[in-house]
Amino acid sequence: MSDPGKAGDLLAQIPKGDKPGGAPVHLWDPPFCGDLDMRIARDGTWFYLGTPIGRKPMVKLFSSVIRKDGDDYFLVTPVEKVGIQVDDAPFVAVELQVEGSGRHQQLRFITHVGDEVLAGAAHPLRFELDPVTQEPSPYVLVRRNLEALIHRNVFYQLVELAESREIDGAPWLGVWSGGQFFPIGPLS
Repeated sequence: MSDPGKAGDLLAQIPKGDKPGGAPVHLWDPPFCGDLDMRIARDGTWFYLGTPIGRKPMVKLFSSVIRKDGDDYFLVTPVEKVGIQVDDAPFVAVELQVEGSGRHQQLRFITHVGDEVLAGAAHPLRFELDPVTQEPSPYVLVRRNLEALIHRNVFYQLVELAESREIDGAPWLGVWSGGQFFPIGPLS
């Protein structure tokens, strides 16, 4: 389905709405119509037919109908479901707003497409270490099994806010948000 007209057809099917957080794609069960030559790079850049999509409103519109089923990503409308490639996570958290401190701290993340989430039980943080490079990859859940990779600059802000806490008898470094402690990694 790498026909250039297909992306335009898909755009015409996306319901227009002003509600943040995307369309109710979890309620739609359209037939699978094949794969679209669309990819989201690790830095959040969307590509169509190998070319970056430079129009932010178009990226925002496509991001409102993305869904993850198992390990696969799809753009879903009420009448069509097409597969796309995602290098890491479909969103990138590019801004952090902090309110309060310690156990009462609230961490609000804003993605490159304008989604806002308050880290906590409904939007947990997770930190993954690359087994080879030991580089951390931090994530925040944005909506229904769709995560945002936390941009490196935002991650450095998190590390500045981190504090030590004992977990299972070992000291860990982590951050508080929404009454939850999110461990970043063990202290050596």
